[in-house]
Amino acid sequence: MNQERLYQVLLGPHISEKATIVADASQQVVFRVAKDATKVEIKEAVEKLFNVSVKRVNVLNAKGKTKRTARGFGKRSDVRKAYVCLADGSEIDFLGE
Repeated sequence: MNQERLYQVLLGPHISEKATIVADASQQVVFRVAKDATKVEIKEAVEKLFNVSVKRVNVLNAKGKTKRTARGFGKRSDVRKAYVCLADGSEIDFLGE
């Protein structure tokens, strides 16, 4: 995979209460990824960008919620998330501590 595609696959970390619980409990990190990204591409991108080893990758598509606004109805964007399980001894620190 070329360097440009690495940065297109991972859009950023997904920070939420559930993602924090999963990270503490089972050595997993949650990323927002491109809609056309495959598990193999996600694994390669995480390993090359963060210098860690990855055990497995689980991917899910979260449908955007329909919300009611003052002007009618709106829809939030659909999101594709990747739950990346890191090997023992590997760690990704987003805060830089």
